[in-house]
Amino acid sequence: MSTPIRSSTVLPGRRTAITLRTADGLSLVGELALPADRPPRATLLCLHPLPTHGGMMDSQLYRKAAWRLPALADLAVLRFNTRGTASAAGRSEGEFDHGRREGLDVAAAVAWALRHELPDIWALGWSFGADLALMYGLDPAVRGAVLLSPPLRFSGPEHLQAWASWGRPLHALVPELDDYLRPAEARERLAVVPQAEVTAYPGARHLWVGRADEVLDGVVSIVAPTVPTPLPRSWDGPCESVHFAVHRG
Repeated sequence: MSTPIRSSTVLPGRRTAITLRTADGLSLVGELALPADRPPRATLLCLHPLPTHGGMMDSQLYRKAAWRLPALADLAVLRFNTRGTASAAGRSEGEFDHGRREGLDVAAAVAWALRHELPDIWALGWSFGADLALMYGLDPAVRGAVLLSPPLRFSGPEHLQAWASWGRPLHALVPELDDYLRPAEARERLAVVPQAEVTAYPGARHLWVGRADEVLDGVVSIVAPTVPTPLPRSWDGPCESVHFAVHRG
């Protein structure tokens, strides 16, 4: 029987708690989600929204990505809490550093993915995480970046110039009604990066409430273009339904 995929639906996959070690000696809480019975075709390295405003590895888009995309798109989903950030999975060591030493957190995640031979690593940054992707995603192992609701508040012109020189793919998915950066301004700000592509989402807002399906379709079409989109909205096979309470502690 076909089951509609809802916000609480967890599709089959191999999900493992992981610990990332940073160059300055911190342990970061994370999780790797893999397809249940085959190798992944690409990897999403998820960089979460601002932790001082509730952002964490369990922020709704990343939770749904980890619960759905291994099964629907054969993707690996690596998500973690940056320093000082807490979620249901636990609290990462350290303290929030306003996007400075969080660069070590991104480096630790990339290094972990490389050690475990995860393929085609894409930085997927949402809000504050989009700035982290711009500032610290310039790693030879990173295939490119997808920015969700990029505020461009912590990153600067020098980071955009670095992406322009690097030449690797840069995609921005921008809500029409974003609180910080709307599509027209995003196109203007990112125009210095010749390869940057901006996609507007009519009616969407910064937190993408009610728009997760469309966002995941957009991400998959970029990182795994051979996977048909839109992705299925129902599942024929075993799955779980999980009641998830957002951790604020």
